Amino acid sequence: MRSAITAAAAFLMLSVVPSCTAVETQRVPRLYDVARDREAGMAGILPRLQGKRVVLVGERHSTASHHRAQLDIIRMLHESGKPVAVGLEMFRHDSQDVLDRWIAGDLNEPAFQEAFQDNWGFAWGLYRGIFVYARENGIPLVGLNVPRDLTRQVARRGYGSLNERQRAKLGDVACRVDEAYMAFIRKAYGGHGHADKGHFLFFCEAQMVWDSAMAVHALRYLEEHPERTIVMLTGTAHARKQAIPAQLRSRSDVPVAVVLPEVPGNIDRETIGLEDADYLFLDLVEP
Repeated sequence: MRSAITAAAAFLMLSVVPSCTAVETQRVPRLYDVARDREAGMAGILPRLQGKRVVLVGERHSTASHHRAQLDIIRMLHESGKPVAVGLEMFRHDSQDVLDRWIAGDLNEPAFQEAFQDNWGFAWGLYRGIFVYARENGIPLVGLNVPRDLTRQVARRGYGSLNERQRAKLGDVACRVDEAYMAFIRKAYGGHGHADKGHFLFFCEAQMVWDSAMAVHALRYLEEHPERTIVMLTGTAHARKQAIPAQLRSRSDVPVAVVLPEVPGNIDRETIGLEDADYLFLDLVEP
């Protein structure tokens, strides 16, 4: 039987399409405003995003158009004069020195690409536009993820198996989510052929560790940099309001916005409500 952590990784990947290099040219994206039930342009949502401390922009990791949309959000906020940082699921928190050296210009692209591949399993070309734009504009990058062995341990043996020092860094983590998100997690778990209830609990706790750790690291950055908004780039499963935003709300009252990519039949105006996201990027399906 495949391990729970393997199932968790597959759950977060969701789908794979051929990788291609991110396009770095300016575009005019279309968005759907969930609260107002209508389409909106970037200019229309900019004032609302400027008032947030955290903007989560979800992705399917292998879909190039999702990363172009993330870059659009980063560029829009930066060029409006809003001080921003970019929080990354793609880098562990203990790799922060590498990110700092990249932004400072002390690391060349091949060396940074090697560090990226050590942290993340998807193609460099998908993310290159984001990293180059951040470097060229002095936008801080923040590693949000946890070491693989920590989530692997929780997925196999549960959150209770972590030592006191490990738990202190994460705070209270438990498989406590609302009914809709629990159904979402159960569907993902069942889809990988698991039936054991104990393993499901560990699977759920591993998701909560991911969500909690990224929330904690983002909040710590914001405490140290009160002038900045952090744009968090994560998989769609983490970006939904029931995931990282719920962990943020349990620890802070910082204002948060969630932008998800449209994925017809899964994430679209018929299937997503205000309890899931604030905005959808439209027309992001790869040709």
